[in-house]
Amino acid sequence: MESTEKLEDFYIRKYGATPKINPEIGHFNVFQLEPVDPDKAKPLPYRRRDFYKVMLVIGNIDVHYADKVFSVKKQAIVFSNPQIPYKCEPIENIKSGSYCVFNQTFIQHFGDLKKYAVFQPNGNHVFELIDEQVDKIQHIYNSMLEEINSEYIHKYDVLKNKVFDLLHFAMKIDDSAKFTKQTISASNRIYNLFLELLERQFPIEENHLKIKLRTASDFANQLNIHVNHLNKAVKLESQKTTTQIIAERILQESKILLKQSNWNVSEISEALNFTETTHFNNFFKKQLNVSPLQYRKF
Repeated sequence: MESTEKLEDFYIRKYGATPKINPEIGHFNVFQLEPVDPDKAKPLPYRRRDFYKVMLVIGNIDVHYADKVFSVKKQAIVFSNPQIPYKCEPIENIKSGSYCVFNQTFIQHFGDLKKYAVFQPNGNHVFELIDEQVDKIQHIYNSMLEEINSEYIHKYDVLKNKVFDLLHFAMKIDDSAKFTKQTISASNRIYNLFLELLERQFPIEENHLKIKLRTASDFANQLNIHVNHLNKAVKLESQKTTTQIIAERILQESKILLKQSNWNVSEISEALNFTETTHFNNFFKKQLNVSPLQYRKF
């Protein structure tokens, strides 16, 4: 898998130049998608980006997210974030659409994106749309384009609101979204802190080579609570054990590294903090009934 694409790299790749990015207020921009000439189409690499992207795409494409592929038959809104590698192909099938990009600094103190399923590793990231929904979403993008070109002094606050308009639009059409108001309990807080610690260890790449927290006890110590308290909270909130959730996330990352990196099995095993490569092989085979090398060849 290629190294993480930075926001500056994105602009150079797309436009040959980088705009001034203020490190204090962050960055936001919005663009229209144009049809791609098949003769000039260049495949985009499967990689992580260090920025967020929300895209309305019209066309028949496949969206590769982590270890999954989502086939868009006609049109969809797609959410991507710095934690998950992705790519879209074939890009020559894109007919039209719009997208916005922004970094964490732009959105900080305005809202917590991590709590929304569309930006979580196991959440839904691609939402197929009917024509009426496309019209409503395109209207939001059109207002973004109008706003960003305005002279209004608070226009970036307006644009932040419009990002959340897109987010909530998708959440409302997601069948798995829960609209009933829920009281945040102590177990829910513990569970969310556990998930945040777990996700903070990823992605694994050249600048972040090894995870440190591997067991329920590791996470409990980090959270300064008894491991039984953690296990009870996780079970109550997810109906899964702490060990199951850790194993699922490690398996997901191992599948990504096996398919998209050039690391050998031993290097992947070490990055995932297995004491021996044989332990990693046994773990992987127990989960998928195939060895890591067999999975890589599929």
